[in-house]
Amino acid sequence: MPGQFPSSQPAPGGSPESAGNPVFALHRGGKLAVAATVPLRDRDDLSLAYTPGVAEVCTAIAERPELALDYTWKSNTVAVVTDGTAVLGLGDIGPLAALPVMEGKAILFKHFGGVDAVPICLDCTDVDELVETIARLAPAFGGINLEDISAPRCFEIEARLRDRLDIPVFHDDQHGTAIVLLAALRNAATVTGRTLAQLRAVISGAGAAGVAIAKILVQAGIGDVAVADSKGIVDAGREDLNPVKRELAALTNRAGLSGSLESALAGADVFIGVSAGTVPESAVATMARDCIITAMANPNPEIHPDVARKYAAVVATGRSDFPNQVNNVLAFPGVFAGALSVRAAQITESMKLAAADALAAVVADELSPECVIPSPFDPRVAPAVTAAVAQAAREAGVARG
Repeated sequence: MPGQFPSSQPAPGGSPESAGNPVFALHRGGKLAVAATVPLRDRDDLSLAYTPGVAEVCTAIAERPELALDYTWKSNTVAVVTDGTAVLGLGDIGPLAALPVMEGKAILFKHFGGVDAVPICLDCTDVDELVETIARLAPAFGGINLEDISAPRCFEIEARLRDRLDIPVFHDDQHGTAIVLLAALRNAATVTGRTLAQLRAVISGAGAAGVAIAKILVQAGIGDVAVADSKGIVDAGREDLNPVKRELAALTNRAGLSGSLESALAGADVFIGVSAGTVPESAVATMARDCIITAMANPNPEIHPDVARKYAAVVATGRSDFPNQVNNVLAFPGVFAGALSVRAAQITESMKLAAADALAAVVADELSPECVIPSPFDPRVAPAVTAAVAQAAREAGVARG
């Protein structure tokens, strides 16, 4: 298939690189390093950067803690934190195996948003221990990006950290996905001559991304949205729902649908896939005319684009080898850059909506069925999202600089 890499299996007695795998060659030695921002040419430089000069800065910060944002890296540095329990599509592979992903996230922060980021992989999965550990690490950072933490634990961890810390806390698997999806859906609705309020959507997957997408779509004014998990539509009549899904049932599914995902697709305007399942073509065929399909599972979308195009006016995936890639890198660098630029105490719902609107607007004059979302390499993306998030923070009253 397009975009697939050579096998990672090493030759007998050799390394993956010896088998000609470019992935391992690129990752050798890691993907990022620490670089000094001040000179260390002589004794005078050393006395300023370290002892005795640094003591003056330490004393000043002890007296006025807010000065840490001016005289340390805190104002532009994010911790990318995981426990390794929900890594990509690989699942619970542990903190050490998650490190390459966290390194990758860190270089995306720097390349696309100009934000420094540090990968932190924690060897614990207990919610209390994770919250306590992250909170104790927080003084060194201007923001916390939670990554690849399994649901439903991720919801509680984020909520407790948001309540406890006075810096932005953002679970990208939830909110980054939701922001980019909303931007794509706004533009897809425009391409098909409709508004968000005229759409009925069905989401496959009630994990971190599915829950966040449903919530942001409701906030943005979608006509209706229903969410399906492995047991069917999340509706208030089900007795097997955890607290997160009970809240979701109360917010969504105004039509009162129940039963299977496939039955809910009949007449639906939008399919949103954030699960590992597959949807039969027979169910896709029952969707509304000029429907919109965003099947984001990687590497195998819930509905293959070749099938989706038979029925849908707009098709999006999570893959880079098809048009309209819904990629979190379109959101999180600008979201954090904007929040850090105004020293925001948190990332509010209005800041997320502003990010989605700004992202959609980048290609507003270029819309087509093949272009409802910008490329991650579009240089307009990060500045637009950064500015919108910063302004929304000011309007929300959470900006401090």
